Amino acid sequence: MTDSMSTTRTTPTTESQASPADNTADQLTPEETQKHNNRRRLRAQATPAQENAARVLIAVFATTLALTVVFYFVGGRLSGFALRIVYGTINIPATTSLVSILVLALLVGALLRRKRMALYIVASFQILGFLWSAQRLASVLVGTFSPPTEAIRVSPERLILVDSLAIIFGLTVPVILWWVRPAFPARVQRGSFIRASLIAICGSLISVGIAFAIMEATAEERSVLRAFGAVVRNSLGVAGVADRHVLHTVGHGVPVLLEICLSATFVLAIWAFLRSSGSPQNWTGMSEVAVRELLAQHGQADSLGYFATRRDRSYSFSDDQKAVLAYRVVGSVALASGDPIGEHTSWKSAVDNWLESCREYGWIPAVTSVGAEAGRFFAARGFGIVPLGDEAILHPDRFTLDSTSMTSVRQAVTRARRAGLTVTIRRHSDLTEAEMAEMIHLADSWRIGGPERGFSMALERLGDPADGRCVLVMAHTKDGKPVGMLSLVPWGRTGLSLDVMRRSPEAPNGVTELMVAELMDRAESLGLIHVSLNFAVARSVFADADELGASPFTRAGSGLLGLVDRFTQIESLYRNNDRYRPEWVPRYVCFEGAAALPAVALAIGAAEGFLPLPGRNTSVGNQLTPFELERASEAERITFEVTAVEPRRSNSTRHRMRHLDALCAAGRNPYTVGRPGGEALATLSAQTPATGTEVHVHARVRSVRRHGGVIFVTLIDNGVQAQAILERDTLGADQIELFGRNIDTGDLLSFQGHMGISRNGTSSIIVSSWDIAAKALHPVPYGGLTDPGQRARARTMDLLVHPQAAAKLRARSRAIGAVRSVLLEEGYLEVETPMLQSTNGGATARPFRTFSNAYGTDLVMRIAPELALKRLLAGDMGPVFEIGRNFRNEGADLTHNPEFTVLEAYRPFSDYNGMRLLTQRVIQAAARAVHGAEVIPLPMGPEDENGNRTVIPVDISGDWPVISVADAVSEKVGQRVSHTTDLETLLALARKHEVAVANDMGPGAVLEELYAELVEGETVYPTFYVDFPVETSPLTGPHRSIPGLVERWDLVIRGAELGTAYSELNDPIEQRRRLTEQSLKAAAGNVEAMEVDEDFLAALEVGMPPAGGLGIGLDRLVMMLTESNIREVLSFPFVRPRQK
Repeated sequence: MTDSMSTTRTTPTTESQASPADNTADQLTPEETQKHNNRRRLRAQATPAQENAARVLIAVFATTLALTVVFYFVGGRLSGFALRIVYGTINIPATTSLVSILVLALLVGALLRRKRMALYIVASFQILGFLWSAQRLASVLVGTFSPPTEAIRVSPERLILVDSLAIIFGLTVPVILWWVRPAFPARVQRGSFIRASLIAICGSLISVGIAFAIMEATAEERSVLRAFGAVVRNSLGVAGVADRHVLHTVGHGVPVLLEICLSATFVLAIWAFLRSSGSPQNWTGMSEVAVRELLAQHGQADSLGYFATRRDRSYSFSDDQKAVLAYRVVGSVALASGDPIGEHTSWKSAVDNWLESCREYGWIPAVTSVGAEAGRFFAARGFGIVPLGDEAILHPDRFTLDSTSMTSVRQAVTRARRAGLTVTIRRHSDLTEAEMAEMIHLADSWRIGGPERGFSMALERLGDPADGRCVLVMAHTKDGKPVGMLSLVPWGRTGLSLDVMRRSPEAPNGVTELMVAELMDRAESLGLIHVSLNFAVARSVFADADELGASPFTRAGSGLLGLVDRFTQIESLYRNNDRYRPEWVPRYVCFEGAAALPAVALAIGAAEGFLPLPGRNTSVGNQLTPFELERASEAERITFEVTAVEPRRSNSTRHRMRHLDALCAAGRNPYTVGRPGGEALATLSAQTPATGTEVHVHARVRSVRRHGGVIFVTLIDNGVQAQAILERDTLGADQIELFGRNIDTGDLLSFQGHMGISRNGTSSIIVSSWDIAAKALHPVPYGGLTDPGQRARARTMDLLVHPQAAAKLRARSRAIGAVRSVLLEEGYLEVETPMLQSTNGGATARPFRTFSNAYGTDLVMRIAPELALKRLLAGDMGPVFEIGRNFRNEGADLTHNPEFTVLEAYRPFSDYNGMRLLTQRVIQAAARAVHGAEVIPLPMGPEDENGNRTVIPVDISGDWPVISVADAVSEKVGQRVSHTTDLETLLALARKHEVAVANDMGPGAVLEELYAELVEGETVYPTFYVDFPVETSPLTGPHRSIPGLVERWDLVIRGAELGTAYSELNDPIEQRRRLTEQSLKAAAGNVEAMEVDEDFLAALEVGMPPAGGLGIGLDRLVMMLTESNIREVLSFPFVRPRQK
């Protein structure tokens, strides 16, 4: 966030065109841009292997620098010698001296900037190391080598090994460096060698002269030269033991002075030699217009996108001009900010061009404040990623002051309103010149502190005519005096990002909170769905430190950041934003290699205004010309091109679209609206019209065959086929040609004509006129879809090519209609109850959860309508039933779907026996509606060759068997068991029959698990299993004669539960106890347990009549009747969504 007015920037374009009379853009054309980028790639085209080798080289020298610094401060004489031995082996002249440290630091920086000259310097180290090692190895071999004092403990054999390795490195590394040079394309500035040489020679002479003069004036005459030589060698980090004895007589002053002077000289010389080249780019208004055009189509993707129009930035466009990366050179770092703007497929090109610019000009690439998606993109390209902080996002549809978590904000807003403050919200384009001038004046006069801060989330200009879509929020006192302001930039078309926040020193408390609250309240009128507030650096540190049990390191980090908050406002910014309970969206920093991180951190600090380093430019920059302003205004009005969001079309679809265009050109509307008349082909065929009968029919085209002037068309409708004949003599040559060339299989056509007979005796429609009702843009595979997953996903196509699929949906409709008719005939009232509920109840299952934006509360999609229907019973509305959708948060398979249709019915003064008889009547009526008789297809026929029973229609008329759960389980386990059987006995039976049980199950639950595994799956004929344990039925009334059981039955057909019914529990005290027990399980982590529904319990306390209730899964009923899986009996079964 910032308040500054304007800055300057550079762009990768050519000369600026200020006059609208010149039709040429001042930006490179796509062709010129591509040629420029191709030339650059030819100059610096490194392979991935060369890039990896370059990273290894940089890492080696960065590690050397780090160790040198460590040894300089904590090492001793032998550690320094050891350092020279180790790095002398790989020919790196590292010594424990300040000169060596600074030279290595500059060299590492040059390598990071991919300077070609730095590579040559490394190669020279290798060559010099090779010569030195070869000379020393020769002297050791001939016995003339005299080691220095420090090397007394180094044996000749070890010296031979060290020198041999150095020679090998000296021979091989230069070859590798020559091979890797395309990864180091950056050149030094012209004349830099002469400047560096002059600095080095003059600086060295002056430094040595000063040191010698001081020693001449203070030392004994006979020892000046010897002492001076020791001082020089010490400054270069190569002093021996004898030199150290001499240095004791000199003191510390002169050696330190000479070391500092020589270090400064070498640093200046190397910096002058290796410093980065300046960018040849300059700012143009048309490049900003190009960015605004991209923002108009893609600005919604990133809240920081609009800040790319800052005029201190350069732009790297993709070759196709469909993406851009905005960056700014801060020191030696090319610092990009925010995500690339534009099409994701073009990001790579834009980033590649940016990286090539970095290589060419010797910049270190880095990106700050990127989102997660862009972060993954840069990580895939080899960048390192570290968290930077979090951005505070407010959603107006969720923002409310009526929450305990918003107490402090609500109180501040109340105080501000009580003080008489009012708020106005307007676009910048709606301000008069005087109002704009006042806004700028107030922003400047209310600014507190030094220079503005902000780079990634600050525009640093106010009042620019190009920023008309920015929003100004102003707070005024009763007398109209302004006391606060917010300025926000566009975030796409439905969002805003905070740019400027100001308040008058005389403003009452709560002015900022009032402006934010008013903006959220009026967001709908502005078309806003999200607003980005400030960016909080290192937010997770403060948030984690506030957590219970935070580690000492986390608390220490939070405390350290708190100490510097007076200068950085990092913590206070986070605390102020967190009061609004925003969504925190993480942002990241991307950089190339850990060695670049210090330079990147300094660049970010300088750009954002946290460090007093050169790198921020807040001067007034260029302005757009009137012509460019007009172009920018047009860009703001750009809407999404329809072609930009069209799906990828197959060759077949593109071919059909050409046919569509041809039909339109011929005056045929391929998508007519409201065409009455005519009848479906299936209906006509059922009437068997006689020859000569006039017909008007519509159907789809299954095939087209052309024989000269006659076209034979096979029509299809719901599995019924017929032939239509179009003749040139009747329709004319033009119509025959139009039909033959442009009609495809799957097209929906309308024909008028009369019934006739073809030459081979086929009954046909002799067409007198035709028209198209709907053009099929995809081929219809009438040969059939075989993959079940594809059939479920392409359900419309499945219904067209598989008439049996449509027949099952019609059977479903008849079956559910029969169920409804039975209930209505018996006096039941059909009702509808809410699908969105505030509590999870009615059954034990995992619900779908959602959030109500209007009321700020969590809701669940119902898993059963039971509680609502019982409340109607308590209101004397019974008997009642509902056929509706229930939802359970589970996977989809051949027998389950997350949403499913259920019948629930309740009759007062009935019980589970009455519901059992009603269930028989309902299912028998459904069977009659589907099959014409009370039969269900069941595997009860003769065995086939595999020993499986064949499926035959089985009569289900009359009463069905009724068996208690205890009796059924006892028969399967071979001994008498019940809910009173000892738990250990039941567990032993479960282990014997390999039935899994949970740790918290009691005897009743174990008994029901045995029933589910051993009984239910073996049942084929419709059977009622009655009298279940109370432990598993919290909503069921107790058994009237057997304690510990409830009056409940399950209907099982063909190994699956089809329905269940209860004698309903109407005791509110016992019901509360059971629901409380369930809610405790939910609190303990059981996501399927029910919650306490106080509205339901209040209805029971009024008095619900004794009742019987039933539930039947209608999807499963239709599955049984049609011998299908659940996908086949649902219009649109759930399938896993496609990856976007």
